[in-house]
Amino acid sequence: MQFQPSRPKNDEERILPLINVVFLLLIFFMLAGRLAASDPFKVKPPASANEHPAQESEAIVLIAADKRLALDGEVMSAEALEKAVAERIRSGGPTVVRVKADGQAEGRRVVDLMERLRRAGVVKLRLLTVPAG
Repeated sequence: MQFQPSRPKNDEERILPLINVVFLLLIFFMLAGRLAASDPFKVKPPASANEHPAQESEAIVLIAADKRLALDGEVMSAEALEKAVAERIRSGGPTVVRVKADGQAEGRRVVDLMERLRRAGVVKLRLLTVPAG
């Protein structure tokens, strides 16, 4: 009995499905991954017993423990921040501002910022915290 000689298989043909699967996984994770802008400086918010998560809004103000301020990722002075928020509100921007203050920031500094935001025309202010525990 004679067997037909088997044709030698090309190694590339056996690895192509693996390459295809790897690229499909790569594309999936690139599309499924969430990209978020990072804060310009590290802020560790104080703990809160309130378990209601903050709603998303457009304007975010950061207060660092060393008194630095940032509006939507751009570091600026308190006066510049007040002017920028007032300009955004005049141009139809958000009237709700989220304040993310470092837990070690001075309370007086936070209150001063809240007063500046009120003068700029902010209607609602949300102080972001992390859950206690």
